[in-house]
This record gives sequence, structure tokens and C-alpha cells, in this order.
Amino acid sequence: MVIISKFLVPRGYIGITIFPFIFLKYYNLKSNAVLMNHEKIHLRQQLELLVIPFYVFYVVEFSIRLIQYKKWYLAYQNISFEREAFTKEKDLNYLKSRSFWSFRNYF
Repeated sequence: MVIISKFLVPRGYIGITIFPFIFLKYYNLKSNAVLMNHEKIHLRQQLELLVIPFYVFYVVEFSIRLIQYKKWYLAYQNISFEREAFTKEKDLNYLKSRSFWSFRNYF
């Protein structure tokens, strides 16, 4: 389910996925196939890790990357979940062939 709200999406971002919702900052983003694919990849990742553990791993890895890179956005971009989503977001058929726990390939 997609929810449009500029108040629920953190500043500096245009979309965020919190299972089972995709929050977008603006309505026109709903038609952005690449962005929607990116967010759907996150939905799959969250399901595979049974949702709550996904967020635990996400925060832990982000913290490690922040110490490593010392820059918020660079740390965010290098989280394994984000690396998979950014790498595969343009492949609109990716979720059809994606292997279970594929994010592990991006550590």
C-alpha cells in the first residue's frame, strides 16, 4: 500500500518503506517505476527477515557505516540493503528472479 505524505517521509528523502507501506513525499512519485521498484525491493528484504530483524540489522549496519565513512548519506548508500536496492532498482524484472536473502551479496 502506498501512502502519500510529505510529513511522514524524512527530510532529504522522497520515499521510505516501513512494512507493509511505501510512503512517498509526492503523489507523482507513485508513477516513478524505478523508485517504486527500489521500495518494493525493500519490502521483499523486510519480509525475508521477518520485518523487525530487518530494522535491527539496518540500524546496526548504518551505525557501522557511519563510523566507517563519517558522512550520513555515504553511510546510508553503503548499507547492504540499500546497495542491493540502488543496484537493481532499474531492473524492473529483478524481483521475479531475485534469490532469497540476495542482500547478503552486497555486504
